[in-house]
Amino acid sequence: MSTTQQPETTEAGETIPVQVRDGEMPQDEDPTAGLQADLDRFRDLALRSQADFDNYKKRSAREKEDAIRFANSSLLERLVAIVDNFELGLSAAREEGEKSPIYAGMSMVLKQLTDFLAENGLQPIDATGQKFDPNLHEAISHEASAQVREGVVIRQTRRGYRLKDRLLRPSSVVVSSGSAK
Repeated sequence: MSTTQQPETTEAGETIPVQVRDGEMPQDEDPTAGLQADLDRFRDLALRSQADFDNYKKRSAREKEDAIRFANSSLLERLVAIVDNFELGLSAAREEGEKSPIYAGMSMVLKQLTDFLAENGLQPIDATGQKFDPNLHEAISHEASAQVREGVVIRQTRRGYRLKDRLLRPSSVVVSSGSAK
């Protein structure tokens, strides 16, 4: 609190300075008015503190909920890389023949992996044929195409994934630059 000097007149008629703190009233004013002002100020302070505390509790609950929802994101991100490599192996096994036992076994394991990822909230992003969206796709190249409009994804080189409502990994795509002139 700061202090200010207020002049006061003595009985002899002399004027002397008197220091008064902020929030205090000089003696000739109503003391209840000062107390009421203090009461109003402290009531306002208490209400603001209560509102700040309520906001803090809500923010903490929201952050805790997000931490629980996305706790497995690093594990799932590492599993996605394994699924990518597994799909490459599966496409190589497909060349051996789709009736081969290796291909059938690898297909079953891939289905189990993708089902497990889906149960944990992971959703693949299919980009081929979609309009390029920088929020979901990562353009690695542009290619001229007479069949595909400009700004549309021609092919996907690496599948992207969402974890619930967040992007876990963007799709790597080749985007059409329109027809070659």
